[in-house]
Amino acid sequence: MKKRFVCLMAALLTVCALAGCGKEQKEVAAGNTPVVLNEVAHSIFYAPLYVAIEQGYFEQEGLALTLVTGYGADKTMTALLTGEADIGFMGPESTIYTYLGGTQDYVVNFAQLTQRAGNFLVAREPVEDFSWEMLKGQDVLGGRAGGMPQMVFEYILKTHNIDPKNDLSIDQSIDFGSTAAAFSGGQGSYTVEFEPHATSLEEKGDGYVIASLGEASGYVPYTAFSAKKSYLEEHGREVESFVKALKKGMDYVEKHSAQEIAEVIQPQFAETKTDTLTTIVDRYKKQDTWKSDLTFEEDAFVLLENILEEAGELPQRVDYNTLVTKDFIQN
Repeated sequence: MKKRFVCLMAALLTVCALAGCGKEQKEVAAGNTPVVLNEVAHSIFYAPLYVAIEQGYFEQEGLALTLVTGYGADKTMTALLTGEADIGFMGPESTIYTYLGGTQDYVVNFAQLTQRAGNFLVAREPVEDFSWEMLKGQDVLGGRAGGMPQMVFEYILKTHNIDPKNDLSIDQSIDFGSTAAAFSGGQGSYTVEFEPHATSLEEKGDGYVIASLGEASGYVPYTAFSAKKSYLEEHGREVESFVKALKKGMDYVEKHSAQEIAEVIQPQFAETKTDTLTTIVDRYKKQDTWKSDLTFEEDAFVLLENILEEAGELPQRVDYNTLVTKDFIQN
């Protein structure tokens, strides 16, 4: 773990030097304040955010939001620390890693979006009365070590008295986003997939969703919004406006049907049919995926550290009040 911190910090310092640790001044649209948001991935899992964008809630709160996809928590964190992004959206475990790595202007979580895992276990054939014990002795396509998808998967296995190291084979060599294609190509007996890949496998007849990791794990702080401590101190008004817009998006999702939500976020996923979007949104709604009040509670943070500790990724615990603030939610 210590080696991971050293490598991460070295990479961040290199990028910072190349980027000049600055953000190019952006033109303010219609008098609104520019804010750059870097998201870890572009996924239907984050529907309330896209509802807020498509419904114009950020503009209503005086913000000109630029959305950038980082394609990985390491890249999103790098964008934050180098000033290429103002706000990051990723798994909060990344804020723990960088804090323990010695970052002075560390990153603090200020709002939680998802409260359950967003991935699903996919098998090659339909399975009736699935139990996690069925995975013993099987080959499963998993996620990268230290990432929330893999750690939550291992956490679920352990709660069912399954040893992730010895009771099954988890392939962690395949890049995120490529496991569905590998599964279609014949690799693995099971695969752990985010949407829309899980539903896509079903539509092609290459796989069948047999379990939700979100339901199996219970409530877990899977993704949160965060910013550097200095940004929160200097741009409190913008962060409050951001939270207000996000809450409007969350309220919309709470009050509207899966089809209505799918139609609103369709422009964000032009390559996905509305019917498929509706199926996916409905799946997430039914498992109570989203944190309706956006509050990142202390018990959720403690659970996160428990998961990290069990996965061997936490050399020491960090105080909740150091890396989480409720100020902007309460205000």
